[in-house]
Amino acid sequence: MNTLILLALAGLGAQLVDGSLGMAYGVTSTTLLLAIGTNPAAASATIHLAEIGTTLASGFSHWKFGNVDWKVVARVGLPGAVGAFAGAHFLAGLSTEIAAPVMSLILVSLGAYILVRFTLRGIDRRNVGKPIRKRFLGPLGLVAGFVDATGGGGWGPVGTPALLASGRMEPRKVIGSIDTSEFLVALAASAGFLLALGSQGIDLMWVAGLLAGGLVAAPIAAWLVRHIPPRLLGSLVGGMIVLTNARTLLRSDWIDAGDTVSAVVYAVLGVVWVLAIVHSYRRYRQDAAIESADAVAELAERNVVAAVPADEPVGAGRPSAPRD
Repeated sequence: MNTLILLALAGLGAQLVDGSLGMAYGVTSTTLLLAIGTNPAAASATIHLAEIGTTLASGFSHWKFGNVDWKVVARVGLPGAVGAFAGAHFLAGLSTEIAAPVMSLILVSLGAYILVRFTLRGIDRRNVGKPIRKRFLGPLGLVAGFVDATGGGGWGPVGTPALLASGRMEPRKVIGSIDTSEFLVALAASAGFLLALGSQGIDLMWVAGLLAGGLVAAPIAAWLVRHIPPRLLGSLVGGMIVLTNARTLLRSDWIDAGDTVSAVVYAVLGVVWVLAIVHSYRRYRQDAAIESADAVAELAERNVVAAVPADEPVGAGRPSAPRD
């Protein structure tokens, strides 16, 4: 019972993050399942089965709030489904000894990307509104889908930053479109795992726990995407993913680090994580202050223009006094 409650809370938190950032449901939930000793392929299969429901609810919520570009959903989601199906078969064919460190390495890389991306750059809002090339979306979906299935997550960490970096979509529509298209990816990955593994190692009660938490969080996250500071949240989530999966890597046969080395690595990662959070918070406050100042200046300019009569040029004032 305690495990189910923990999984429901994890699903709720992961969906809040995913629906607000457009990423990290899979990497967050998979990290938890690996930490409690789940087989990597079974962990990814469990997550993707739960995601069929959470992504459907998330997509519906984002659609209701006007956060979805359906052309992007189709052009990135269908290739993503193909990549996810292939990735599921690839991961299912690996032994547990190889799959665990491979998945943890992918998760550490994705977590580091999220941490660096949001700590140093935040959201790039330039060039919004320009069309995205079709030949860009297809390969992006294929790669993101494959990484998502093999890493237990990765659709958002690969797809969302790539679309944001293009600068041609509003951030809220990037997040909404990626979350909505993830339904196709979750469906294809689940089909791939079930064909390759059957139901071996998949606990449907765990799926139900993750799904319950995600369904509660989906509409909240779709609303929060307009209000939550993504920069700070990205730093928090990215650091947590890196720190948690570093533990699996350090204990793997690849590295087999001793207690002293592990403690030093944890300490360094912890310090970097704290500094990243502090930096993100400060930059968020600075950006908010700049936006507020710009809004005040724009409002003042509009008031000045509105106060000038239509037939009087802007800048005209009282007639100057006659000179002596």
